[in-house]
Amino acid sequence: MYMYINGEFIRQEEARISPFDHGYLYGLGVFETLRTYNGHPFLLEKHLDRLNSGLQQLQISRQFKYDEVLRWIRKLSELNALPDSYIRFNVSAGPGQVGIQTTSYEAPTTIIFQKELPALKPLKEKEIIFLRLSRNTPEMDTRLKSHHFMNNVIAKREVGPDPNKEGIFLTEEGFLAEGVTSNLFWIHDKVLYTPAVETGILKGITREFILVLATQLGLRVEEGFYQKEDLLGAEEIFLTNSIQEIIPVKNWKEQIFAGKNGSYTQQLYQLYRQAVDEFNGRSFEHPRKGLSREDF
Repeated sequence: MYMYINGEFIRQEEARISPFDHGYLYGLGVFETLRTYNGHPFLLEKHLDRLNSGLQQLQISRQFKYDEVLRWIRKLSELNALPDSYIRFNVSAGPGQVGIQTTSYEAPTTIIFQKELPALKPLKEKEIIFLRLSRNTPEMDTRLKSHHFMNNVIAKREVGPDPNKEGIFLTEEGFLAEGVTSNLFWIHDKVLYTPAVETGILKGITREFILVLATQLGLRVEEGFYQKEDLLGAEEIFLTNSIQEIIPVKNWKEQIFAGKNGSYTQQLYQLYRQAVDEFNGRSFEHPRKGLSREDF
């Protein structure tokens, strides 16, 4: 399998990084995960907006342009013969002296790797559990998709290896937050609810896209601070991320939810897939005119 690292396309087994990279020593770096459909990375522009913002906050002196990254990903897809794939775009601070650095990083390490994904199963359901481990607070004003991933790693160990389960974080104050690798949504009385970014969750790219699509269905959208009981009173619950798209929740313990049979969940999935299909093979990033959420 080929990967991209600092301007070169090489075999993964040939990849090397410096042991003095501050991404390795201190967790200084950010990453994005996204899907390609027919060789085209979906919502790449928004992923790069978030990545570039994170780099700026970490004082890593690199900003990535859409055209250059698109070119790299298309080349990887060609080399690996993987038109439909998982992409991880990883940027770390780069080598430095041992010790915490306060000046900016001028030589970051840029890595893109790709892996094959199994055939996507539409609306594959999951069970949720509420984690004992609390969601940690962001190091910045808002959460970065950063290399500092220990909270998620320990949470996943609490859930266990079953891919059909997702752990739900609560904040230390007891408010609903997000999944281990997903954002959380639920529908009650024609209102789509999701925890506010101010709870410390990641501002997910797919999350933002779903909030836009919901308005097309006439759903009112509310973001806020909610308790576990608010979620458990919902008619429909689903999770989102860029790789698995929309994941219906079928149950919590013995309590059953609409899952993949949820009317709004099905409609949101259809709109999402329509957006993917319209985008596929085209050069634009926002396939449906009229979509707007802070110029999404």
